[in-house]
Amino acid sequence: MQQTPDELRHIEALLDFYAGSGVDCFLGDEPADWFELTRQQAEQRHKAHPPASQPVSRLQAGTPMPQAGVPAGGYQAPPSGAPMAGTPMAGTPMAGGQGTASGQSAVLPDREVIAAARDMASSAASLDELRACLEAFEGCNLKLTAKKLVFADGNPSAKLMFVGEAPGRDEDLQGKPFVGRSGQLLDRMLEAIGLDRSAAYIANVVPWRPPGNRTPTPQETEICKPFIKRQVELVNPDVLVFLGAASAKTLLGVQDGIRKMRGRWMTYPVGGRDVAAIATYHPAYLLRSPLEKRLSWRDFLAIRQKLQTGAER
Repeated sequence: MQQTPDELRHIEALLDFYAGSGVDCFLGDEPADWFELTRQQAEQRHKAHPPASQPVSRLQAGTPMPQAGVPAGGYQAPPSGAPMAGTPMAGTPMAGGQGTASGQSAVLPDREVIAAARDMASSAASLDELRACLEAFEGCNLKLTAKKLVFADGNPSAKLMFVGEAPGRDEDLQGKPFVGRSGQLLDRMLEAIGLDRSAAYIANVVPWRPPGNRTPTPQETEICKPFIKRQVELVNPDVLVFLGAASAKTLLGVQDGIRKMRGRWMTYPVGGRDVAAIATYHPAYLLRSPLEKRLSWRDFLAIRQKLQTGAER
């Protein structure tokens, strides 16, 4: 039956909504209980690889990261229990027992995985090595649903570094941070103080896009934190800018909201010295609340002043 123009527009709008929500594959006709499927998968891994008599409390430094579902160096997946709230289910079996969407199994985030991330990040002696570590890392389930690793953009030798929370749809497609509407606004904000991306280095706490642009879970953030901390150390900027409260809370350990935190200079320890750090509104928030741009403008003027003061020393 031929579709009417109105029906075709409705279908197009629906497909666009699904694409924007991160749905890029066919779904089953029947609903699936992903928590139950994940529990069953964990039990199957437990039966295939029973716990050792003397479990290792954490992976030793230099131990290779265990592949999803495969024990290594004493690592054992928990025998049962649903995943943490919000953990992506892309690695669980598809409805009808068709395997996984990516061919890999999801991992249950625990202290062993976080310790492995910390050891792997600390072993990177350069940004290229750190990127290679992230590309080989299998401990974050977001990698199963993301299209690309979103590592960084800009100048690694810049004195100014921006850190956001996580990439969105446009960033996931291009593999670069802040390239969508919020990134275009960030470019204009930089231009307003006489800078561009060649004068800044841009990264995110979480380098893989969460499905549907949801907020990363605390477990996902904790797993990725060693990598962004090492990234800041390797860039070694003079001024560190947190775009939004999430990145500031992750790296500074503060609990204040962005309204209370923004515009206030803080310090972040890097390589034995204190780097000037400031939080400002995320460009995505400014797109929703344009009246707040006047406050971000003050923050960017302060950033320019801080960079000029540092250059004069």
